[in-house]
Amino acid sequence: MNATVLNMERLCRAKAAYTVRRANLFDARFLLKDLKEIHPGDMVLAKVLKIGQHKRIELECGRRAHLFEGDEIIVSYGNRYAPNQFEAIIPSSLAKCHLVAAGGVASTVLSRHEGMKQATMIEPQGILGDLNGEVLNLSRYAIRSSEELFNRPPVIAVAGTSMDSGKTTTASFLIKGLVRSGLKVGAAKITGTGAGGDLWLMKDAGANPAYDFIDAGVPSTYRLPADQILNIARLLVKQMSSDGAEAIVLEIADGLYQEETAFLLSSPSFARSIDGIVFASPDALGATMGLQWMKKRHLPVIGLSGVMTRSPLAIREATEATGLPVFKNRVLNNSEIKGILFSLLDNNTTTLPLRAVTA
Repeated sequence: MNATVLNMERLCRAKAAYTVRRANLFDARFLLKDLKEIHPGDMVLAKVLKIGQHKRIELECGRRAHLFEGDEIIVSYGNRYAPNQFEAIIPSSLAKCHLVAAGGVASTVLSRHEGMKQATMIEPQGILGDLNGEVLNLSRYAIRSSEELFNRPPVIAVAGTSMDSGKTTTASFLIKGLVRSGLKVGAAKITGTGAGGDLWLMKDAGANPAYDFIDAGVPSTYRLPADQILNIARLLVKQMSSDGAEAIVLEIADGLYQEETAFLLSSPSFARSIDGIVFASPDALGATMGLQWMKKRHLPVIGLSGVMTRSPLAIREATEATGLPVFKNRVLNNSEIKGILFSLLDNNTTTLPLRAVTA
């Protein structure tokens, strides 16, 4: 085994990222090198070589710590898909690579949005290994749920046209409204790249419990096998049901053209596990085309929301084009949203008075 002993003082001094929040870092005793293969979720100690886009790293507690060249950080290898930021894949060796997400994802950049600076450059010092020289991977610390799910609460998914279409905002206001109605609301982000912002917002809105795919043992869902994506969704819904959630809100990252999102929403198994979808879009055309895409897959879209709700004209266009209710944040945020949504779910229809919903 090509490895060096990991000094505990060095381990404690390193800035541990959000992606490794579930791990017991004191399991780490060695830095493993010259591995034949690197896997998503492998935890790595890396040195910051050159500060780029990400000047801070999100710690386990959520605080964003400033990075300085020469700092050592503990992050996880993972792939990234973000049209407005980076596309990146895990390297095949412990060569220099990049910090591609503030939550702590190490990967090699393939492309970047023109609005992004060059990615922060890091140099892996070794993969974390335990006393037996086994690689420490996030999957070791994932939720283990053995209970069978006989009954589950209503599940509402929030999907969207693309990154930054308003999905997380829609989900958080929906959570707040359901909490105000007196329900114990569970929430989870089931796809995406590891960073805590969305999860913290869901918690701030009152979600309890709240999880993301890191709790299922992965730092990112990009390029994961299809069956693993489904298993993540099942696991988190099962866990929230076991935790006593009376309603569940799921956020699905990115847009309909993203491969894992498209697979998940095209899966009959996933469709059977949800009761309704609120679709977020920046404009009426995106909402209309997205609705057509989902209708072909027999998905239960019950309403629209997102960035377009900032514009009364966009709301009117979307309402006239789709016949669906358009939920502004102040409607989602109201305790009456429980009655509105549950009526839509019970009747499997979208014929509620639109004026009452969009007002």
